[in-house]
Amino acid sequence: MTLSAHDLGLGYAAGHLVVDRQSVTIPPGRITAVVGPNACGKSTLLRGLAGLMRPAGGQVLLDGSDIARLPAVEVATRIGVLPQQPTAPDGITVADLAGRGRHPHQRWFRQWSCDDEAAVADALAATGMLEHADRPVAELSGGQRQRAWIALVLAQGPQTMLLDEPTTFLDLAHQLDVLELLRTVNAGRGRTVVMVLHDLELAGRYAHHLIAMREGRIVAEGGPSEVVTEEMVSSVFGVDALVRPDPLTGTPLVLPRPRAV
Repeated sequence: MTLSAHDLGLGYAAGHLVVDRQSVTIPPGRITAVVGPNACGKSTLLRGLAGLMRPAGGQVLLDGSDIARLPAVEVATRIGVLPQQPTAPDGITVADLAGRGRHPHQRWFRQWSCDDEAAVADALAATGMLEHADRPVAELSGGQRQRAWIALVLAQGPQTMLLDEPTTFLDLAHQLDVLELLRTVNAGRGRTVVMVLHDLELAGRYAHHLIAMREGRIVAEGGPSEVVTEEMVSSVFGVDALVRPDPLTGTPLVLPRPRAV
């Protein structure tokens, strides 16, 4: 499945574009991380790619078709979206939450089926949440809760998963846990993963492809070593840093220089 944007303009107020006429193609079957400073348009770009915002200009293409002209249910079976800080209904269990991922597959003539049951069980197993299926989501740790939400997206059955800051508010161990899970989903199931991340080093370690944004524009795109350079860190983040290969992975390691006091 191919997902691309052409001359895409996105904004929340008339005359003000948060994403300013940008074009991008998401590499299928790979992990892409969108990086950049706060309020640069990362989350807005993700929402635009998901078809959740009406473009102020340009278009998003899903397998060559304008996503705005496709039925919402069809888009939902092909693209799964995990927003920032999703909220679960009170008292809902992990299994019921994952089951909500099957809603796009329901029709008035096709209610809950064995296929739906199997898809939910498979998603819970893939995320390591099968043993927690009957637990209320509210009782889970932060890392477990994020796994439950990823199970919902997997149960939906999309080829492409768009995740907005999936590691926010998690400690380092749980960040790594979630990113390793997404790597496994990508490698083992061939899912295309696009995620917004703040940590450049984790983005470089876990993503095959990086998109760097500043002030609504894509300023660099490519492999981690191509994108994460000293010049990019300075121009995009305003940070003077050394960039060296990580001795463990060979991916970019960002070492900010101390600021004079």
